[in-house]
Amino acid sequence: MMQYASAIHIDQLSKTYRTLKKGRVDALKNLSLSVMPGESFGFLGPNGAGKSTTIRLLLGLMRATSGSAFLFGQPVTSQSAREKVGYLPENPSFPDQASVVDVLTLVGRMHGMDNSRLQNRIATVLEQVNLAHALKQPIRSYSKGMVQRLGIAQAVVHDPDLLILDEPMSGLDPIGRALVKDLIKEWKRQGKTIFFSSHIISDVETACDRVGIIVKGQLREVQDISTVLTGGVSGYRLLLSDNIDGFDTVFSGSYYEFQCEKKALGKTLAALEQQNTLPVLVEPIRCDLEHYFLDVVGIAKES
Repeated sequence: MMQYASAIHIDQLSKTYRTLKKGRVDALKNLSLSVMPGESFGFLGPNGAGKSTTIRLLLGLMRATSGSAFLFGQPVTSQSAREKVGYLPENPSFPDQASVVDVLTLVGRMHGMDNSRLQNRIATVLEQVNLAHALKQPIRSYSKGMVQRLGIAQAVVHDPDLLILDEPMSGLDPIGRALVKDLIKEWKRQGKTIFFSSHIISDVETACDRVGIIVKGQLREVQDISTVLTGGVSGYRLLLSDNIDGFDTVFSGSYYEFQCEKKALGKTLAALEQQNTLPVLVEPIRCDLEHYFLDVVGIAKES
């Protein structure tokens, strides 16, 4: 696998639509972002934030109003750049009468794979996505989760360097989601780059190195997942042996639980000491990606 300065490089990318009902709609506003080779990057945002627009621009499926985007140093309009990409759309669909082998054979031949290599890849990929048992079933008999796993299979059958996945966990049960997260780890081990959007924040938290949060077409934050998870304490949880007047406690079966903000811990402990009591336990409440996301989106709403 060749080495590149960046797998994805986006510079001041904007997309404006003009509609009869809403007039001018700025779907994307001056987005700049780089994703490094071998990185797993999560792309989060509310509905209508610009995630799918960004992906379509990266794939050359629509033209930007302004700005530029590159895959492995080549413009996204370059066929040679797109040959290195595997793409999973948000709602994959396939011909009802076709079989999984029909679909993967077509995709592989479109990418110029010779028959021997293609057959080996099909067998490998079907085992990875747990569809080897459904080789002869027509796709019309597939469940939503099976169609989603077929979508993943067609994205990787040609062994691309970059995977662009739009809601890859959609329609999957917990077992299917665990399977996809394990695949992402395996792709990373192989040196592939993964760029995926999702509404399932916990999946991004466990599968990604970095996360970008987009709101109303603007990139608000880019942060290392490890920094989000270890970088701060949002407050404290205190367990008390008795219910104390003036404290909004909740009885948890053995103790009374009280939570306070990070900056209020000293004041809270002093107030408890004045009432001749001390907590049984003081436990930090650490930020997770969901809280981080909601904070960023909240700030965006206020700005």
